Amino acid sequence: MEFIKTRFNYLFNSTKGLILVAIAMIAVVTAIWGMLSGPMAEMGVREVVIKLFGMDIVQAEREGRIIILYHSIAMAVVAIETYMITGLLKMKPFFKTSINVIITVGYLTTMIFGMSFAYFGHNWAFHGLYISGLSLIFFAGVLLCIALWPWNKEYYITDKDYSRTKSGLDLERTAFFATAVTTVISALFGAIPGAYFGNGFEVFLAENVIRLPEKTTMQYSIIGHLHIMLALIAIMITLIIGRWLNFKGILHKIAMPLMILGTIVLNLGVWGVVTPLEPIAHTIIYVGATPSMFAALLLLIWSWNKLIQDGTAHIQKPNFIQKLGALVRDPLKFGPTWQMLFMNFTTSGIGIFMAIRLDEIFRVWPAREERIELTGHWHALSAIIATIILMYYGDMLGLKGKVRQIYGWSIIFLSDLALGAVTVFEMKRLFISEAEQQPLVNLLMYMIDFGLGMLLVLLAIVMVWRLIDLFKPKGRWTEEMTHELSEEAAK
Repeated sequence: MEFIKTRFNYLFNSTKGLILVAIAMIAVVTAIWGMLSGPMAEMGVREVVIKLFGMDIVQAEREGRIIILYHSIAMAVVAIETYMITGLLKMKPFFKTSINVIITVGYLTTMIFGMSFAYFGHNWAFHGLYISGLSLIFFAGVLLCIALWPWNKEYYITDKDYSRTKSGLDLERTAFFATAVTTVISALFGAIPGAYFGNGFEVFLAENVIRLPEKTTMQYSIIGHLHIMLALIAIMITLIIGRWLNFKGILHKIAMPLMILGTIVLNLGVWGVVTPLEPIAHTIIYVGATPSMFAALLLLIWSWNKLIQDGTAHIQKPNFIQKLGALVRDPLKFGPTWQMLFMNFTTSGIGIFMAIRLDEIFRVWPAREERIELTGHWHALSAIIATIILMYYGDMLGLKGKVRQIYGWSIIFLSDLALGAVTVFEMKRLFISEAEQQPLVNLLMYMIDFGLGMLLVLLAIVMVWRLIDLFKPKGRWTEEMTHELSEEAAK
């Protein structure tokens, strides 16, 4: 009994344990349901998995299944970011405990019962529990907003190296607060149309209605919800990485007001698509995205400069090669900001280019090609966020030496190989005709499958290692638990 109690306490009462459980749940869902994808269907794997697990698959219900699958994974990612926030930022113990407990029960309920309803027969009690899980996550979000309230003088700061007002208001905490509040509001942006399912509103995938000349308010709301929630998850992980790396100085003072402004304006633009502001909503979105992306760029510049300075402190006049070596010496510190830069070439830049030249180029393509670009864009951004989380988690585990190097560089190389191939596949019609594309498509598919497949293998190795460690009486988990308890006592 003591064996179970101590492990349960670690897994559900420590930041590292909570993150481990969430990553493990995502890994299991990704590994199993990834076998239902198009490439797996071509190899006959899909039918084997369906029969092996006894899944109830009806083609006409595909859209509904996919939406529940996406929400199940997304809620676990939101939970991971929430654990990171409650671990990094000061807040009352009551709020930290309450938020972590409620969001844990919420995402596990959402994932377990949502996936059971969608893929193993439609038990409507399970669907009710799925909705209940989402409601718990929403409530945890409201509590997080209360806990982050930046105008509580207890959280004011005096250190002039960090972005703050003259009175001491912590602008970084304000940025976290603004992102949390807009996330809660934008969750309602999707929940309201969801409440009308079966009452004049039918499930759909955004990429399937993109070319409809007329869209309903509900459809615009769902499309806006999809975009803004993914954007807010990206903004939140940027703030988390900045906090983890101890972002400060003049660039921090510039970045935080920009992040607050960008987050608010971006949300106003997205919400505007269901109001009379719809004709100019996209312009507002561009205006909001620019300050947020520039703030992320300032974090990158500061981070790379710090890595170079720290790595060459012992050299009086370092040359370019020495600076480059210092920059890439630690893949887990270099990787997150590199992925943010890489994202501009694979998602953000491509998305902006597509929006600017939509009528001149992309609407001339067959609808299938535009659907490929849209789905690739959303999946690539999600995958990049996942790799950043994995790198931060690797540092949290205290990986060192060759293990740290192999883990960090494997994530960077494998994800960038796959996502680079996805980008070329999305945009292939710009430089190759359909009649000549097959050799290129085959090569890209091999690159994507290898990169993502090996990334899942790496994640599986980490999960097995952590599982084995949990069975050890004095494993790494005991050290992590002791260390976290001492940190809490110091606060």
